[in-house]
Amino acid sequence: MSQQHIDVSYVAKLARLDLTPEEVGTFKSQLDAILEHVETLSSIDLPDDLELDDHGKLGPMRDDTPIPSLDPELVLRNAPDQAQSQIRVPKVVADA
Repeated sequence: MSQQHIDVSYVAKLARLDLTPEEVGTFKSQLDAILEHVETLSSIDLPDDLELDDHGKLGPMRDDTPIPSLDPELVLRNAPDQAQSQIRVPKVVADA
């Protein structure tokens, strides 16, 4: 089996994650196990006449029927902060 390896430290750096050496080792072993399972699945011999037409299709869905929504006044009454008939939340995006 040709095992591919993921450079966990490099990927963590790209994602701006500060991982400890123990975390890098843990993630590396977990990702190696995942890759091994994928390789096992890839090696399964499937019949040539197998039809894969169900791929990507959704199962049965419920009817799209309108239902009453929440009363905006009741929702805003429970909001910790509001302005212009909207719920205000703290800014979570850092300035660049």
